[in-house]
Amino acid sequence: MTAQATAPAPLLLVLGEEELLIERAVREALAAARAIDATAELTRVRVSDLTAPELAELVSPSLFSEGRVIVLESAQDISQELADAVASYLKDPADGIVLVVVHTGGGRSKAGKTLPAVLKKAGAEVTECPKLTKPAEREQFVRHEVRRAGGKIDPAGVAALIDAVGSDLRELSSAATQLVADAGGTVDAEAVRRYHRGRADVTGFAVAEKAVSGDRSAALESLRWAMQLGVPHVLVADALADAVRTIARVSGAGRGNPNQLAGELGMPPWKIRKAQGQSRGWNQDGLATAMRVVARLNAEVKGVAADPGYALERAVLQVAAAKGDR
Repeated sequence: MTAQATAPAPLLLVLGEEELLIERAVREALAAARAIDATAELTRVRVSDLTAPELAELVSPSLFSEGRVIVLESAQDISQELADAVASYLKDPADGIVLVVVHTGGGRSKAGKTLPAVLKKAGAEVTECPKLTKPAEREQFVRHEVRRAGGKIDPAGVAALIDAVGSDLRELSSAATQLVADAGGTVDAEAVRRYHRGRADVTGFAVAEKAVSGDRSAALESLRWAMQLGVPHVLVADALADAVRTIARVSGAGRGNPNQLAGELGMPPWKIRKAQGQSRGWNQDGLATAMRVVARLNAEVKGVAADPGYALERAVLQVAAAKGDR
């Protein structure tokens, strides 16, 4: 333990649905715990897979008070029995344990809806992770990411980056960080254009587009280039999942006018139009297979797989193959 290290809050409520911000909050909680105890372990579990006795075992004091970060995911689905167990634990929390509760802010049951208030009353440190849906919110996010990386960006640079990358926060964060490094700290529209001319063919979205088109060799080639250039595994996985889910949603909505479907699906018309073109050749069985593949991949690139690169290659090939399934 260093003199500068401060004990992390024993209870953290991560509230919202923005996955990038949620993952960042969990990583920061783990980093804070490991600043006190370098051996602190991370355990993540969905509340629907957890019983009250199992929770008691997870948070029970250990003989040597080793550091632990326990993450309860999808806490909006918590049962009353488990919610009562959490409340009981909070009356006498164990030393060295950081309990992180990830909650969308909603919930179908009374226990799920009232849990955030219970945690706040117990003194939880709250991290807000709302979905960023408005253009102004994404612009503010880009400015924050550039500052976080130690740089600065002008309004034209912000607009150019969002126009080039799109609305995916992981892609925006990755691009902002790399741009600060490439441009020496000051990012403008020209720096964005130079950056994307060099990387246009190796983003996660490029890999995903080739995979959902059924072009296995092109998808695999793009993936390998992306990996060589350091595109994070999770960005490719997210882009692949987004492409598959978008095609599934648009296919389910029928061949309507993209402008009319935009409000119903919560997507911009251009994205619907693109997905309508990509959906040709897909059937329901193929889409169901692809959905299972990207769901598994999400867990694999976040720590389940021993080799996330191999997991990505397998998933890209399986998605491409699923389009041809009949």
